[in-house]
Amino acid sequence: MTTIIELKNLSIGLPKKMKYGTDKELETAICKETVEEVFLAKDGFRGDGVADLQHHGGLDRAVCVYPYEHYALWEQKFNKPLPPAAFGENITVSHMLEQDVHIGDVFRLGEAVIQVTQGRIPCSTITKRTELPPLMKGMVDTGFTGYLCRVLKEGIVREDSTITLVESHPQQVSILFANQLYFHRPKDIKGIQQVLAVQDLAEDWRERLTKRLEKLTNPSYSL
Repeated sequence: MTTIIELKNLSIGLPKKMKYGTDKELETAICKETVEEVFLAKDGFRGDGVADLQHHGGLDRAVCVYPYEHYALWEQKFNKPLPPAAFGENITVSHMLEQDVHIGDVFRLGEAVIQVTQGRIPCSTITKRTELPPLMKGMVDTGFTGYLCRVLKEGIVREDSTITLVESHPQQVSILFANQLYFHRPKDIKGIQQVLAVQDLAEDWRERLTKRLEKLTNPSYSL
């Protein structure tokens, strides 16, 4: 990854009521607001949060990243402009596509250091926020889900902070490969083993894929 990475947007937000559809509302933190500077701690950015603690947040999912390039793709596909941080991401970045970023890669983000842990499993909140029902399926079909990171070193992140690759993980299991495996190749034993071999994989994904592998290799295994 020799191209210069750019931080396009830095956003945080706490859970609040979001209206969608016809007089419906949902408690969610997807509607984040752009900030100039924020402290990144082990459990995430100060002033950031999640509403669904079961499926979001935690040390392995402290930072949500979404590639900037996909905005143009979705806006063209659906003929609709998207707001900043439309996917509820904390940082929108260029030149960090899922195909080029690997589980376990380490990046310096301002004063902080983060490590990629897993692809993101998109939820219906994204379609409710954008009012684009086909968007979630599009993210799953393409694997353009964005990804999550843990924090190895705390520090201040600014809107003009630089992002640099500190260490590329030696096993080179890309987020796109893992996404395609997870969503489209559920019975690929070799692929599952390849992802599980990455020690820095998020615990949530490790549990999900281990159960899948057990079921494939041991017919009597019960979920």
